[in-house]
Amino acid sequence: MATAEGEDAGGGPGRARRGCEHYDRGCFLKAPCCGKLYICRLCHDNNEDHPLDRFKVKEVLCTKCGKLQNAQQTCEECSSVFGEYYCDICHLFDKDKKQYHCEKCGICRIGPKEEFFHCLKCNLCLSLSLQGHHKCIENVSRQNCPICLEDIHTSRVVAHVLPCGHLLHRGYRCPLCMHSALDMTRYWRQLDNEVAQTPMPKEYQNMTVEILCNDCSARSTVQFHILGMKCKSCESYNTAQDGKCGIPLEQQ
Repeated sequence: MATAEGEDAGGGPGRARRGCEHYDRGCFLKAPCCGKLYICRLCHDNNEDHPLDRFKVKEVLCTKCGKLQNAQQTCEECSSVFGEYYCDICHLFDKDKKQYHCEKCGICRIGPKEEFFHCLKCNLCLSLSLQGHHKCIENVSRQNCPICLEDIHTSRVVAHVLPCGHLLHRGYRCPLCMHSALDMTRYWRQLDNEVAQTPMPKEYQNMTVEILCNDCSARSTVQFHILGMKCKSCESYNTAQDGKCGIPLEQQ
């Protein structure tokens, strides 16, 4: 999916370097909530107990001449350019990263714009390569990443679109529906070799277990192995025990 726009630590004017760890810009935002000056909303939020509403920013302070003025791309006093890219809705100043403002997302995204489309059902911008080739889930990005718990819709970290349609920042299995997040075929074949080379103790060699496959939802009865149990239907090891272990034949 398209990532949200990305903003040096906060502070007052007179700083030698331009911008912050988040953004390259030549001005401070005057926070509409507390009146303090910060290079960006993220720096503000990291230092205050309340969030900065980017849409309510009215004034900026030039880091070069110290002029406080209405939010705009160029300083009215010294003509310094605050950012190669400027959005007068999000009040985003930054170097040019092919950003664009998506009206439907409500925020700026990193482009190029022509390489993305806005999915109306998912309600977010996705790569054109996914147009007609992804599973739609209504408002899928309007939630936190189930792994790192960061808001997905406004995050500057790339979120991966999983085959199941859910989004997450990292991980190999969707924690919401437990489907594999990537093509795990090569890893499953490696597990085949490891299972074959790791015989179970004699008392467990004839033990069976009922499993449920998280990838294809098939149920099967397979031989128990500590390294994993393979689905008989799709050969995935992304399975869970779905019943008690069977009693070894020699113990019956």
